[in-house]
Amino acid sequence: MDTACGSKPPQSKKVCIIGAGMAGLAAARELRREGHDVTVLEQSGDVGGQWLYDPRTDADDALGVAAPVKVHSSIYASLRLISPRQTTGFTDFPFCPKSGRDDRRFPGHREVHLYLKDFCDAFGLMEAVRLNTRVLHAAMTPACKWAVRSMDLGIGECDGADGKELDAYVDEVFDAVVVASGHYSQPRLPSIKGKCKATQAPRTKHVPIIVYYKEEDVRTGMETWRGRQMHSHSYRVPEPFRGEVVVVVGCGDSGRDIAMEIRGVAEEVYIVAGSMEAVTPGLSKVLAKYSTNLHLRLEVERLCEDGRVAFKDGGGSSSSVAADTVIYCTGYNYSFPFLDTGGAVAVDDNRVGPLFEHVFPPSLAPSLSFVGLLRKVFAPRSFEAQARWVAQVLSGRRKLPTEEEMLRSVEEFYRAREIAGVPSKYTHEIRSLKCSYVDDFGEKYCDFPRQERWQYELLRSSVHDMMDKFETFRDDYQDSDSIRKAVQEWHLSCLQSSSKAGSEISRAWAKQEPGASK
Repeated sequence: MDTACGSKPPQSKKVCIIGAGMAGLAAARELRREGHDVTVLEQSGDVGGQWLYDPRTDADDALGVAAPVKVHSSIYASLRLISPRQTTGFTDFPFCPKSGRDDRRFPGHREVHLYLKDFCDAFGLMEAVRLNTRVLHAAMTPACKWAVRSMDLGIGECDGADGKELDAYVDEVFDAVVVASGHYSQPRLPSIKGKCKATQAPRTKHVPIIVYYKEEDVRTGMETWRGRQMHSHSYRVPEPFRGEVVVVVGCGDSGRDIAMEIRGVAEEVYIVAGSMEAVTPGLSKVLAKYSTNLHLRLEVERLCEDGRVAFKDGGGSSSSVAADTVIYCTGYNYSFPFLDTGGAVAVDDNRVGPLFEHVFPPSLAPSLSFVGLLRKVFAPRSFEAQARWVAQVLSGRRKLPTEEEMLRSVEEFYRAREIAGVPSKYTHEIRSLKCSYVDDFGEKYCDFPRQERWQYELLRSSVHDMMDKFETFRDDYQDSDSIRKAVQEWHLSCLQSSSKAGSEISRAWAKQEPGASK
């Protein structure tokens, strides 16, 4: 059990945060607030993590097989939030609409990035952030400190006068490391069989046929298929797929978005659901609405060497289609290629562990922690709560259980999930737990404020709308009276805080004017 320590004065630690995305920025604010000396290392040219849109892709590795990928962001040009802005802000810095910017309830990615930059400015975080800096190696020293080697990408990509690459390595030592590098960059790919052999004559394009296979045809089809294959990590805009037959594997949030967007330019789109349980009422509606070129399939059985994609259609039947492109919207793997823990922390079937409460590895706590591993949970609130706990443990205001107690807790959690039938790859997914997880976590470990009831109601309503009418839910919503009133009050508080901020800026300028005129 976590406990608050006595009246000891808080200790200030030198802490390295890896990543300046939403989780890293939340960690930086909480650690600095607790009095720690913070350095944030970010490989991109700006803060924002995934929300920093990058039109580039890993063109020579569209499947993202190599680790780490060269391009960090996986955001496509049209991406918008799936949760309302009223539930997506930091606890004391709401995601208020701003004049002249994207003021929609479900804004696009650029507005989220601008909001994160506003957050940095409001709390002076940029002075702690080192951009264009990639962490190459982080490991514990014999003195129980953390040695972190990083590289300045701006220097490392240049050559010296003698034609040799400049020495751009920087070696530093920290008391603690917080890993906040995100988990939406390294593609997770399926394994699909190949080498199909049809028993009947070739067919015309796009007309399904029954296909029979020999048992020995088990070579991985992804290695031999002659069409274009890519992961959604490398998808940006629909135009490259104009006139094509495209198979989209996966019907999660990105799979549905991408299939719908490509449908507008492609000849045919086949969305592969995995099972009928994954077919929401909203998906059923758009399948019926766009039945001329949007089709549902349950499973990809094989990728044939002749360019066909063979499907399992249920009831023992199969069909196939000649496709130009397969896009895998199959999620992402946790990946920390820079982290050397001597085996104390490992990623096994997308489970990062062992981690006490998804944050602290028992044998390396509290000097190593992870912020932002959780999926299907309130963000950035969950990041804030985890980061506040880490900050208070490092300062000595909170005490962790013993290593043995933490390990026992992790093992009990694993057993409970196994009994519940949850695969290990969903260890960090909170969707199947109660929705008050972050509130309960914050109350137990760091006195974090609870989410307001109306925000829970708004989020539940938004999720219901997404399931029922995912094509239009971001712009077509019918609020209950209680939600409508709460949202109006939220907007009013945004206007009041904006007016107050403007007055403070005006006063600050008024104080500066006499000095400026000298």
